[in-house]
Amino acid sequence: MSNLENPKNWRFTWEAQSHSPNLRLFLFDSQAKPSVQCRNLEVQLNLSQSHLLVSWLKVGEKEEVSLRVPIPRVLIDSEAPVSFRALDDHIEIKLVLLLPVDHPIVSSFDLMLDSSGYNAPSLDAAKPLVMGTDLKSLSSMEGVHFYCRKCSTRLTKSPLRNFVEMPSIDWREVADNWFGGCCCSFGGISEKLVTRFANSYRCAKGVCLLNFTTILLFKDDLVAFKLYNGTYEYQPRPDFSSDSGLSEDMLSSQERTNDLCEKLSSIHLKDNSVSTSALVTKEKASGNENFSALPLSDFSETETSVRGCCVHTADHIQNHFDEGSQHSVPETCPVDQNTSQLLANQKLFLNGFLGNVFMAKSYNLSMDIDWMEFVCPNCLSLLGAFPFYNGAAPIDGGVRLFKCYVSTSSSAGGSGDLFRKYSLERMFTNQLVENAKDELSFRTLIRDFKTKSPLLQIVLLNPNSWCCSGYCLDTTSAAESILKLDLLPIIKVIFSDCGETPASQPRVHEDWITRNVADVVCMFARQVDELIKSLSSAKDILPPSYNFLQGLPLSSLQR
Repeated sequence: MSNLENPKNWRFTWEAQSHSPNLRLFLFDSQAKPSVQCRNLEVQLNLSQSHLLVSWLKVGEKEEVSLRVPIPRVLIDSEAPVSFRALDDHIEIKLVLLLPVDHPIVSSFDLMLDSSGYNAPSLDAAKPLVMGTDLKSLSSMEGVHFYCRKCSTRLTKSPLRNFVEMPSIDWREVADNWFGGCCCSFGGISEKLVTRFANSYRCAKGVCLLNFTTILLFKDDLVAFKLYNGTYEYQPRPDFSSDSGLSEDMLSSQERTNDLCEKLSSIHLKDNSVSTSALVTKEKASGNENFSALPLSDFSETETSVRGCCVHTADHIQNHFDEGSQHSVPETCPVDQNTSQLLANQKLFLNGFLGNVFMAKSYNLSMDIDWMEFVCPNCLSLLGAFPFYNGAAPIDGGVRLFKCYVSTSSSAGGSGDLFRKYSLERMFTNQLVENAKDELSFRTLIRDFKTKSPLLQIVLLNPNSWCCSGYCLDTTSAAESILKLDLLPIIKVIFSDCGETPASQPRVHEDWITRNVADVVCMFARQVDELIKSLSSAKDILPPSYNFLQGLPLSSLQR
C-alpha cells in the first residue's frame, strides 16, 4: 500500500475561530500532492456516526481511495453545502456551524456533559484555562499534601489546612489609588498600610499562600529542600520584628489596620475636600471599644503640601497631644513612624515579594535578588523558585511552587488533583494574553532569569482559535473506533528561538524590543526550552504551506 492509500499517513486538523460559524479541515500527507494525485475528490458528511468520508481516484487508475475523518463536538448545519478543494500540499474542507464554538449555548452543553459524568480532565482541556487562587477548593479539603507531578513524590511533611489568598500583583497601586500616592494627606496612610500589609503576608510554618500561578510554602513544611545545583544549608532566618524595631503588638495589629481601612473607606469626598471633620480610629482595650478623633482643621494647608509634610504632620500630632488635647490616639495610629520601617531585604523585595515569579516582568526584578530553581528531591525536575539576596542569604523562608509542576494527589492529572487543569503551556499562554491586554503589546521577549540573556521572541497573532488534530481512519474500521474529539482552545503565534541567533548579535534583540515596544519578561531556561519544544511540534499539525509567516515559524499553544 502506497503512502497515498494508507490512511494512517494522512493527518487531519480541524480549526475554528471565535465568533465565526465556520469549521475548516486540513487533510495532508507529507508525501502527497493532492492537486495532482487526488482526482474526482468527493466529501460525504455522516452526522449519525460523526465522521466525514473523503474519497478520490488515484491518477491513471479507477481504484478509489477513501478516508474517514472524525468530527469534533460542534453544532453543524446539515443543510448547508460542504465546500472542498485540493491544493498542492493539502485538502481543505469547510463546514458551516449553527453557532460559533465559543457561543454560550455551546458552553452550556459542556456543563450538561460535566453534570452527566463526562470525563473531567478531558472537559477541562476543552475549555480555556481560567486561573484562580483555588482557595475555596483547597480550603474545603480536610488537609492537602503536595506532590511532584512527574514522579509523584510527596513534597510536604504533613497535610496543610491553612490557606491564604495573596493580593493581586498591582496591590501597591491599588493602595495608592485609594489613599493617594504622595507623601501628604492620605499618602502617608497608604505607605504605612502597604508596610503592614507586606509584614502580615510573611511566610509562616503551616500556612500556604496562593496566587494564580504559584503556591508559597515555608521551607520547614517541605520533606526535603533541594536546589538545582545541590542542597543548600540554611541558617535560621532572623526575626523580622527584632530587626525592624517593630513591637510584637505592632506586628499583630492587622485587625486594627483592617478596622482603620473600614473607617477610612466610609469617608465621603465632596468638591475635592473631605466632608467629615475628623479621622476616626478604633482601639480595643479591656473588651471595650474606644474611639478617638483628630479634627482635620488642625492640619494647616502648608503642613500637608510642603516637602516632608508627613514628618511635619506627625510632629504636629505629637504636639497636639502634648498640649493636653482631649483626643487620645491609640498606639497603632497610622501616623506612627515606626510602622513604616522595613528591613533592607524587604524593601528590595517589596515589588516582587507577592508578584508573579512564574513569568516575571523585567521592571519588577531587582539586581540584588537572585532566583534559584527549586527541584524535586527525587527526580530533580523543576518545581518552583527560591529567592536569595546577592546570591547568598535567603530573602525569606518561602518556596514558590508552580502549579503546573505539582499536584494535590499522588495520581497526577486524575479527578482528585485540583491542579490537573494547569500545564506549563496553558499557564504561559494565559499570562501572555493577560500581558498583551495590560501592556497593549502583542510582542514579547523572554529572558533567562539568571543570565538575563534573550531566549525566545514570540508574537501573538490570534488569541481566540480552536483546533484538534489526529490521523485518519480507513473505511474498514468499526464505527465505535472513531475518536470522540473536542476542539481545544489555542492561540496563534509566530516565534523565534534566540538560541539560534549568533551570540555576536545581541543588539538585534534590543533593537527589536525598542522598535516594536515589546514586553520583556523573565523565566527559567528549562521552562523556555520546554515551550520551544511545544511550539516546534505544534507547527506540524498544519500543512507545510502554513508553517511560516513573515519568515518566522507559525505555531500554536493551548489556552
